[in-house]
Amino acid sequence: MMQVHIFASLLHFKNFGMKRNLFKTLLAVFIISAFSSCEKDDEEVVAPVEETEYKFIRILVNDEVTKELSLIDPVKLSVESFQAQYPKAALYPTQAGRFGALVSTSNNLVQLFDTGFEGHGDHVDVKGTPKFGALIGDGNKPTHFKSKGDEIITFNDGDGTLSIAKEADFHVSGAKMKTVSAGNIAHHGAMTKFDNGSYAITVKDGSVAGTLPERVKIIDGTGKTLFESTVQTKGIHGNASDGKISLFGSSSGILAVEPTGKQHLIAHPSSFGTAWFGSIYEAKGAGKFIGYSASVGAYVIDPATDKVTPVIESTDIIQVKVDYAGNKLIALLHSGEVKVYDLKTNTVLKSGNIIPATSKDETQKPQIEATSKYLYVTQPKSGELLKIDIADFSKINKIKVSATPYRLTILGIESSESH
Repeated sequence: MMQVHIFASLLHFKNFGMKRNLFKTLLAVFIISAFSSCEKDDEEVVAPVEETEYKFIRILVNDEVTKELSLIDPVKLSVESFQAQYPKAALYPTQAGRFGALVSTSNNLVQLFDTGFEGHGDHVDVKGTPKFGALIGDGNKPTHFKSKGDEIITFNDGDGTLSIAKEADFHVSGAKMKTVSAGNIAHHGAMTKFDNGSYAITVKDGSVAGTLPERVKIIDGTGKTLFESTVQTKGIHGNASDGKISLFGSSSGILAVEPTGKQHLIAHPSSFGTAWFGSIYEAKGAGKFIGYSASVGAYVIDPATDKVTPVIESTDIIQVKVDYAGNKLIALLHSGEVKVYDLKTNTVLKSGNIIPATSKDETQKPQIEATSKYLYVTQPKSGELLKIDIADFSKINKIKVSATPYRLTILGIESSESH
C-alpha cells in the first residue's frame, strides 16, 4: 500500500512541473521500498528445517524373556510387534542394512528379518512390508556373525564349521544356510571374509586349554585351505575386517591376517599388562579399527604402522560402539555418562549424563547403538527405548517396547530420499 501512495505522488509532482531531481529522489525511495517488501515476503515463505532421524532408519529390539520383537520407526516414534522363534537372541544388521539377523546359539537357529528398505545410492526403494525371511540357519551353535556384500556368515561353535547364505535366498521357502567344513574341531571361533572371496577362519590346535582358538588360516568357499597359519597365539577372541586385512584379538597381541597368507602380531601397549582386546570393530566411515577391553578401554589400531593409540582409557565402561556410518565411537559408562568421539580426529565431540548410574553387578545392563544423529539406549527395568539427540542430550524420547528389552540393532539406510 505504501508503494501505491508514493507512486501517486510521483505522478502528481511530475504533472505540475516539479523539479526533475525531486522526481528522481522519490522514484529511488519507491524502488528501495519495493525491494525491501519483496525480501520480506521471501523471508516469510522459508520454512525452518526439521531436525529428525533419517526416514529409512529402523531400530530392532528383542526381549530377554519373551519372543516379542519390536520394530521402531524413530521418526514417528511408533512400534510394530513381531514374534521371534526364541527370546534372548543376538541381533545384527546385514552390511546393506535391509535385513537383520537373530542368532540364537543355544537353539541352533538363525532368523532373518526384512525391513523392506533397499538402498540404491541416491535413494531408497520400499520392497513390501516388514516381515521375517523364509531362510533359516540351523548350524551347530551358531555364534559369531558377519555380513559381507550380499552374504551372511556364521561360525558354528558346536563343530567349527561355517554357515553361508546369499541375500537372494532370504525369501525362498524352505531355504537353509549352506554348511562349509574347514576341517576344524569344535571351538569358540570366528571368521572374516576378504574382498577376493576367501575367508580367514580360526583354528583350534589344542596348545591352550579351553575353547578359545590359537591360530587363523585362510580357506575358499568350499572349505579348502589356501594358506595355513603361520602365527600361534595363546588364545583368540574378537575380530574385524575391511576386506583387505583382518584383525583378531589375542592374548599374544593383535593378529593381523592378509588374504595373501601373510600374518604378524601387533604388540599391545606396555601398560596393558595381561589385558588384551576381546572385541575389535571396524569403523568404516573413518577407515579405522577399534580394539576394546573392559580392563583398559578403547584404542585405535593401525595395522599399517602397528600403532595402538588410546581413544578412551577407562575401567568404568558398559559398552563401546561404532556408530552406524562408522565415523564416531560411542562409550557408555556405568556412571550414566556417554562420550561421543570423532574417530577421524580422535577427539571428544560431546559428553554428558544421559541415564542414571548402573551398578557393575547388574545382570542386564542398558545397551546402546547410534546413528549419525541419535543415540538409542535400552532400559531393561522400564521396558523402554530412549532416543537421544546427539546434538542436544536434553532432547529425549521414551518409546515403550517389550517388558524386558535385551538387545538392539540399527537397520535400514541413513537416507530420507525415496524413489
